[in-house]
Amino acid sequence: MNEEFIGALKEIVKEKGISEDLLFTTIEDALVAAYKKNYANSGVSSQNVRVSMNRETGEIHVYSQKTVVEEVYDDVIEISVEDAKDISPRYEVDDIVEIEVTPRTFGRVAAQLAKQVVVQRIKEAERNIVYNEFIEKEFDIITGTVIRRDKGNVFVDLGRIEAVLGPNEQMQGEDYIFNEKLKLYIVEVKNTTKGAQVIVSRTHPGLVKRLFELEVPEIYEGIVEVKSIAREAGSRTKIAVHSNDEAVDAMGACVGPKGIRVQNIVNELKNEKIDIIKWSKLPEEYIANSLSPAKVLDVSIDEDNKSAQVVVEDNQLSLAIGKEGQNVRLAAKLTGWKIDIKSVSQVSQ
Repeated sequence: MNEEFIGALKEIVKEKGISEDLLFTTIEDALVAAYKKNYANSGVSSQNVRVSMNRETGEIHVYSQKTVVEEVYDDVIEISVEDAKDISPRYEVDDIVEIEVTPRTFGRVAAQLAKQVVVQRIKEAERNIVYNEFIEKEFDIITGTVIRRDKGNVFVDLGRIEAVLGPNEQMQGEDYIFNEKLKLYIVEVKNTTKGAQVIVSRTHPGLVKRLFELEVPEIYEGIVEVKSIAREAGSRTKIAVHSNDEAVDAMGACVGPKGIRVQNIVNELKNEKIDIIKWSKLPEEYIANSLSPAKVLDVSIDEDNKSAQVVVEDNQLSLAIGKEGQNVRLAAKLTGWKIDIKSVSQVSQ
């Protein structure tokens, strides 16, 4: 161990953000284990050893620790009061006396082991730094670059780490071209033995919500509130919004001047249709709004079963139900109500 090595250690501490005390303490603990392993037959108790490393010079000392006793039964772990007082008059019975037992050849073993510990600590510190960076972005949007595809998975470069976009998190109809930039929603960040694992999604409703928060200042500022989102990724999303300020039109704020705000989101989602719905605390009104773009004539609700019967004009029935039932399905998911739609003709039969 030498001053050059210690200087390098301190530089690593500064660069990697590792605690200096933690690093040196870990090295000392590892050196205790190394001493016990390599010098087990030295006549020193393997349980009562302390290693000290000078933080400035790297100089290492090994001490055998002995308990001061009136009568010695085991001279490996005990020392008499008389012998202890020969070392220092301050020693009394039950005190611990430290006697240096540093082997001549211990420096080489120590240096090799210290380097191993430092490398391990650097790896751990870097893993923790990456984890801490990404855990702050959990439930947020991040931009990644597509780097490859393999067995249905898309691998995305997030800068410090590579994330996997699994098949269930991929939007229908997206090609994921090499070097393409994508906005991704961070669903979860895990701290594993192999480092941080970031789970990302293009299908999560949270992606749409965060995109609206980025595009619509009124949402970010809390003036307009996103009450609910129902999404079938790659096809259609319904988002219910409410204004906390009577002077602000929630739907208008989300659409933006000449539709620019919502269009930016539609472009990012590769032309996924977005229905912006006005939320209402009145279930009948909220359910009617949720079936947009269809026009609703009447809504009857059954609060006990949380179900609603909706009546529309005959020419609005297919629009209200939607292709393959998508419109009513998303409306039910958005509102949390079971919705049964009938035309005027069907009701009058």
